[in-house]
Amino acid sequence: MKEEIAVATVSGKAYYLLVKELKERHLPFLSLRPQDSIPLDIKVVITTEKERHLVAHPSVLTFEEETDPSKVVNEALRIVQGKQRYEKTVIGIDPGETFGVAILSDGRVLETLNCPSLKETVDTVLKVLGETPAILKIVKIGDGTPRYMKELLNSLDEVLPKETIMEVVPEAGTSQLTGGATHRREMRNVMSAVKIAKRGGKTFPRKAKFSYSNKT
Repeated sequence: MKEEIAVATVSGKAYYLLVKELKERHLPFLSLRPQDSIPLDIKVVITTEKERHLVAHPSVLTFEEETDPSKVVNEALRIVQGKQRYEKTVIGIDPGETFGVAILSDGRVLETLNCPSLKETVDTVLKVLGETPAILKIVKIGDGTPRYMKELLNSLDEVLPKETIMEVVPEAGTSQLTGGATHRREMRNVMSAVKIAKRGGKTFPRKAKFSYSNKT
């Protein structure tokens, strides 16, 4: 994959944070100084607000060192894809002691992460949906751990906009992981979350408390 994103800054902290985010997502990028000439293949340049005036490119995003780099990288990805907004953004969640989360927009995986708590998972979902322009927004939650699933469904139901669709998705077969991976549990969580995001599920009725019973 060729570089279509450039990082143009002499700020050591900003460069470190942006490059770390890009490398974690396996996104190719070009490193430049703000005043450097920019290759024609570059579709978007990320720099700092202080250096913005030095960058000669029609599509420039600015990053502040104290903010989350994932936001500006998500915006850069949207520009690279040539979209004003996405048709559909789906968040897949594998609930458990650690929550695996995957963000997909128009079928492309934008980001995966592990959240150590219910609160952080809810905050992440709210943040992603608030920052990602999309016509349709869906949250899909795996049914493999009923207690965590129920808590997450009810918590999200309280705070998500009513137009956000929520689905319960069968988890069977989503947790398989090929050998040789490091941090196996974390990897399994996010891989399962990606599979959950791609599966069809049963729509959860909004503002209706979910009750679980293992009785047949």
